[in-house]
Parts: sequence; structure tokens; C-alpha cells
Amino acid sequence: MSSARNRTSRSQTVVSREPAVTTAILKAGDDVVTITPAMEDYLKTIYRLSEDGQRVTTQAIAERLEVAAPSVTGMIKRLADLHLVDHQRYRSVQLTPAGQKAALEVVRHHRLLELYLAEALGYSWDEVHDEAERLEHTISEEFEARIDAALGYPTIDPHGDPIPSMSGSVPQVSNDRLSSLEVGDAGTISRVTDDDPDKLRYLGSIGLYPEVRIVLLERLPFGGPLRLDVNGEEHFLGAELADSIHILRDEPVNAS
Repeated sequence: MSSARNRTSRSQTVVSREPAVTTAILKAGDDVVTITPAMEDYLKTIYRLSEDGQRVTTQAIAERLEVAAPSVTGMIKRLADLHLVDHQRYRSVQLTPAGQKAALEVVRHHRLLELYLAEALGYSWDEVHDEAERLEHTISEEFEARIDAALGYPTIDPHGDPIPSMSGSVPQVSNDRLSSLEVGDAGTISRVTDDDPDKLRYLGSIGLYPEVRIVLLERLPFGGPLRLDVNGEEHFLGAELADSIHILRDEPVNAS
């Protein structure tokens, strides 16, 4: 993504990425500070937690990144010192405008890479996440632009996650979850937010991909699984996985 300038109340902050390097460069006042891949991972994780509607706590970040809570506390303080996040004790972590810009850039890299791996190289949707994780910090802006053009300037990745544009805008995706449907409701899967390969393989084995139409046939009692019609076939799905699936509900048909 192209270089961008963002102002904070305390100093001028510039976040940019140079071609063919693994880090972004941040300038705050007279200082030049490197944003490392590890810092980008934290910014991306904060963005993803917020995007998923979760409260962004240090514990939530630690669980998502599978690191110790004290490590998260130290990194959040470092990011706050660079004006990339705002954080007060006992409150959620929030990205500043500069932090949001940096997060969207690495999210864009990640999701474009996932789609390129699937479309051009034949990776399955349960394989692309880990591969994109390894590549997202290393590609140049020129390579990103060529992938974007080769894929026809896509707006979603293989899981239905929205791909931020070069300008930082993010396509809107339905926030309705399969878990929120009532019996008899129907809709089309728009997004699957779980990155776990085993879970994605299972969902794929029963046909639960983006753009697939489903109908909720039954909710088993006492928190039991959901019985679904998936393109004419019946399957059962637990509540946890159902909550990771976004649905674009069918428009109600008005009675004549």
C-alpha cells in the first residue's frame, strides 16, 4: 500500500512500507522507528479481534497469538509509546489512526496472499492462512499490486473476509451469524472467520463454504447442535462453529 501520513495529538506520525523489506518505517517527530513483523502481528490481531466484535484485552491478544500475558503487556506499552494504540489499565486496547493504517496494510497483504495461493497455486482454504502468515511481512508493494491486478482487484479472500483497498477502505460484510438464525430462516454464507485448519476442513467436508445457501431446520434442545439443509443435504453443526459463520439472510417475502 502506498505511504500515508496520520497525525496524533502529540506528534506527527508517518507510517510507510518500503519495497522488498520486511518492516514498515514509522517517523515520530525527529525519530525513525522500525515497525517489526512482530509489531505488525500485534496490530493485525487487535484489528481482527475488534473486527470480530470481541473486547480487545491483553488476555484476548495473548490467547489469539499464543503468547504469555506479560509479553503482551510489554508490546502494548511499546505500541502505545509509538502512538499506534491507545490503552488504559482495565480498558480495551484501541488502534490509533496510524495503528489502524498499519494494521490494514498487513491485513490486505495477508488476504490477498490467501486468495492468490488458492486461485493461482491450488492451495485449499484450510492451507492458505498459515502460508500467508509466513509471507505477509516480506512482499513488496509492487508484488502486492501485481497480485491484486492478476486476481482482478478482489474484495474478499477464500474465507469471505473483506480485503482492504489500497486506500484503506474495507468492504462491508454481513455480521449476522448462523448461530443467530431462527428455525426456518435461510440465507447464504458470506464469511467464515475461524482460521483453524481442522475446523475449516470439517466445514468444507459438509459443504459450508462462502456463497453456499443454507436453511436452519432445527435447534436441538439444551444447547445442542443445529440441523441444517446445506444445498439440499442435511448436516448437524455445533454452536461454536455456527458462531464463526456469517450469513446474508434471504430477504423476507411479503405476503400478497
